[in-house]
Amino acid sequence: MASLLVVTGPPGAGKSTISSILVDRAEPSVLVAGDAFFGFLARGAIQPWLPESNEQNETVTRAAASAAGRFACEGFATVYDGIVGPWFLSTFASAAGVDELSYVILLPDVERCVARVATREGHGFADVPATRKMHADFAGAHIDRRHVVCDPPGRPEDVADLIDASLRDGSLTHRCD
Repeated sequence: MASLLVVTGPPGAGKSTISSILVDRAEPSVLVAGDAFFGFLARGAIQPWLPESNEQNETVTRAAASAAGRFACEGFATVYDGIVGPWFLSTFASAAGVDELSYVILLPDVERCVARVATREGHGFADVPATRKMHADFAGAHIDRRHVVCDPPGRPEDVADLIDASLRDGSLTHRCD
């Protein structure tokens, strides 16, 4: 089996940028974009940051994790780019069907996330209040701090280097129950 790395954090944290760099460093590799799975919802979708979306979010998380886990089990270095809060980590891990995965939360300060969300182009998400809420959710989540990169360095390559070093020393490993 190859590896499965979950790169997560609030909107605007840099997940997609960092995930793209990391997946380009491995071969064979797969990038699983979690947002794509929310895009499969056709009618009746609930905004995923609303409390009433929990059941929908669990279903989407299971579907995305199943795809990511399948790639990892087939020998691909797999990077999952999406919002998987610690509150959904066991759901994700179970659906991925792996014994362990690597898990990292990117957590720039909230104003940096808000600025990124407000200025990025070609992305369907621009909700500043939801960004602030999700940032607070991640900042207040119960997770071993070794999984959190607070105030990541400015250059994406530096963040990717930091994550690579943490992958090599095993500090991002999460053993699945």
